[in-house]
Amino acid sequence: MVEMAGGIKAEPYPAAVGDQVRIIYSGLLAQSGADKVFVHVGYGDKWEDRKDYEMKHTDQGWEATIKIHRGGQLNFCFKDRADNWDNNNGCNWSYRIDPYRFKQ
Repeated sequence: MVEMAGGIKAEPYPAAVGDQVRIIYSGLLAQSGADKVFVHVGYGDKWEDRKDYEMKHTDQGWEATIKIHRGGQLNFCFKDRADNWDNNNGCNWSYRIDPYRFKQ
């Protein structure tokens, strides 16, 4: 599991196309008492294939599992039901996906 700034953990690392990546969030929105949290994801510099995933509250924080469909860079940030965002002060978070290794 890799730990990132802002209360983010993710696994497996490194990830490959076809993997299920688990993201755990315990950042600003979680600390502010959000009753629902969504992870907003997209691929590459232009955030292609954007999608929101509702996260599940666990004892570790808010969790979502995302199936990886393409290699390169997976970008993500978080929002709550009231549309408050945690985007790492405008930097978002990114996770490198090996474009040459595929899960069998």
